[in-house]
Amino acid sequence: MDRDALASFLKEELIALIEALAKQIDVLTKRVAALEAELGKPSKTPDNSSVPPSQGHKASGESEPKPKTKPHAGCHRPLHPNPTRRRDVLADHCEHCRADVSAVPQAVVHAYDRIEIPEIVPDVTRVTLHGGVCPCCRHRFRATPPAGLEPGSPFGANLRAFVLYLRFAQAIPFERLARLMSDLLGLEISEGALANILEDSGAAFSDQAGLIRERLLLGTILQSDETSARVGKKTWWTWVFHNGDSACFKVRPSRGKAVVAEFLGEFRPEFWVSDRLGAQMGWARMGHQACLAHLLRDVQYAIDAGDVTFAPGVKKLLKQAVAIGHRRDRLADSTLAAYQAQLETKLDRLLRIEPANPQGHKLQRIVKKFRQNLFSSSPEGTFRRPTTARNRRFAPASCSARSPTASAPNGAPGSTPMCGPCSRPPDDAASRSFGPSA
Repeated sequence: MDRDALASFLKEELIALIEALAKQIDVLTKRVAALEAELGKPSKTPDNSSVPPSQGHKASGESEPKPKTKPHAGCHRPLHPNPTRRRDVLADHCEHCRADVSAVPQAVVHAYDRIEIPEIVPDVTRVTLHGGVCPCCRHRFRATPPAGLEPGSPFGANLRAFVLYLRFAQAIPFERLARLMSDLLGLEISEGALANILEDSGAAFSDQAGLIRERLLLGTILQSDETSARVGKKTWWTWVFHNGDSACFKVRPSRGKAVVAEFLGEFRPEFWVSDRLGAQMGWARMGHQACLAHLLRDVQYAIDAGDVTFAPGVKKLLKQAVAIGHRRDRLADSTLAAYQAQLETKLDRLLRIEPANPQGHKLQRIVKKFRQNLFSSSPEGTFRRPTTARNRRFAPASCSARSPTASAPNGAPGSTPMCGPCSRPPDDAASRSFGPSA
């Protein structure tokens, strides 16, 4: 708009134009301030967010060569305890003077193994069923197929198990798996046939998943987590429900409460351990323990964003709780109760601190909202914290399912949970008390 146009405006029109421009300037100023605040935030990393470790920035290694360390004692591969075959070789002549020593008593002077794999070729059994016409009833008859060699899929149980292992335990894609079968076994098998093998195994794995679910529902504690997984060209969610030495994966298109309701049915555990996702809250009859591993990442993000007043104290408090958890097996219930009271008192003092920036305020709101889930208590009043390592009465809470290999929706196997298995079964007497584990 040029000066002549402005000069033609009436006074009231100019005032209205200035007011509109002032409002627009105010909106744009706030927008610029918000964008500058976003620029000032720290980047998301696996240490301060839910970013998978595989996507984190890897620091460069040391460029200078490390100094030579003290050499260790020499070692060699031990002899195989059960060799396939043995060859005892006796000397027939002296290697020095060529004299005949075949009749001289000889002792073992050197033993070693030569390890080789046999030629790998498919074991193909051609089954030919014969038949004819019955001379008595004049009906056609056919021989009964041998047990284990019935008509149907040409692939046997061992080959199917090998394909399942390579696909899920070693995460080999279909195209590479088909090429591997051709190069290694000399067996031409299409990707579609491989997919059919996996699909046919779904019923067996579903049966086992049902048994694992029943085992989980026998206890009093459950832990859960979820992470995204690509199924075809869509984003689905891999859920894990676990405790003790058992873990059950569910791959579903939903991240909502319907998945948990499907898994639990009418059952409700006494205690539940998870992150703060709403879909995983509210299922326990007695208490819910928030995952402290997730919370510690939020705390670290607030510290990275510049909060030097509130977040460092919370981090120290949570680490103190973790340290107590490492000793919980050696602590009496009364000692644990005293530790709980101390931690609650320290948390009260921390919540009176004014955070230094918006990220610190956000963290403080989270802690206030979920403080009743930070240090859970059993009915007897003993401070109990869940663990991902074993069923203990006091230990760090973690429910991570980060970066599992997605299983097929039809029930084919998934990956081992990131939390790791526990050596104590869930029907152990200790696991029926409040001591969740992964």
